[in-house]
Amino acid sequence: MTKKVTMFGVAFDNLDMVGAVSQIEQWLAQDERSSRFVVTTNADNVVALDASQKFRDIYHEAALVLADGNPIVWTSRLLGTPLKGTVPGSDLVPTIFDHFCTTGNTLSVYLLGAPAGVAERAKLVIENKWSQVRVVGLYSPALGFENDEDECRFICDQINNSGAALLVIGLGAPKQELWIGKHAASLRIKVALCVGATIEFIAGSKARAPRWMRRWGLEWLHRMASEPRRLTPRYAYDAFVFPRLVLKEFLRKKK
Repeated sequence: MTKKVTMFGVAFDNLDMVGAVSQIEQWLAQDERSSRFVVTTNADNVVALDASQKFRDIYHEAALVLADGNPIVWTSRLLGTPLKGTVPGSDLVPTIFDHFCTTGNTLSVYLLGAPAGVAERAKLVIENKWSQVRVVGLYSPALGFENDEDECRFICDQINNSGAALLVIGLGAPKQELWIGKHAASLRIKVALCVGATIEFIAGSKARAPRWMRRWGLEWLHRMASEPRRLTPRYAYDAFVFPRLVLKEFLRKKK
């Protein structure tokens, strides 16, 4: 069991990247296929969690809740319960792949999400760059698929038939978390990672922010500039709500 830091009604696992990869690798090494799922949490997720009890319930079922973004870590320090560091989903997946290449063990992966054709490109990149990683299946579901029970059963069957140990879900939050929370019991995988645009980053269809922007917690600005029509309203809303949630949490801790 990892130590927990509770903020915003969520129990964050106090792990840095090394600790998170170590824990996930332990689960992947086990024979048991218990369909654990991991969520990576940024300020946008916190705003969504505050508005949705259903979303919060899914978080309580997650095997790991990791801090994806400096605002979460900075808040933990402000509250006097510092998290060890950030574990962005878009860095977690490549770091796990790197780890398996150093151990010599083979990792079987299923990619769920990203627009049509993007996951295929990600598969080529992964298998060219990480010799110990095998993409044994992929699927890019249509918009609204999560409301189609037949489609969801089909996806679960495809994942199970692939024999994948690791499921990488790139559907965006909160869709990816709600989907795995509902269907984890139907899956025969070891671990699922809810990691947003990671498949697109690996494929090269979306560009990551420069390292200095990530280090200073400005990746959101880079993403907003890349997709202004879609992301500007969301980030403007987050910028209005998130500081208020931090203040509310600070005052609660003081009491």
